[in-house]
Amino acid sequence: QVQLVASGGGLVQPGGSLRLSCTASGSIFSINSMGWYRHAPGKQRELVATITSDGVINYADSVKGRFTISGDNFKKTVHLQMNNLKPEDTAVYYCNADKVLENTDYVYGRLENEYDYWGQGTQVTVSS
Repeated sequence: QVQLVASGGGLVQPGGSLRLSCTASGSIFSINSMGWYRHAPGKQRELVATITSDGVINYADSVKGRFTISGDNFKKTVHLQMNNLKPEDTAVYYCNADKVLENTDYVYGRLENEYDYWGQGTQVTVSS
């Protein structure tokens, strides 16, 4: 069974930094992309940053120049370095793994069985 475990987050003052990490575990053959989304009170969940297995990166405009996403395909891990944090970055951050194909499905040719998975969410609070 595929699981995503996220770590990091916490309380930081404006202008501070935090680092989020997420690791996918299970019998995984491939992952198309991993990334982070966030959900602030009263708002819809929004994309923060994603990175594909080929290294293609996408950022939300609101975090460009401040956040950096990186990934390790072998370790099935993704990191989000968040610098110059602002109060509007306050949200629950969720790790996502997109189009995950498990080993069993690959072996039996069930390549259509690609699913998305979400981590448990980690709170990031930016406040003085």
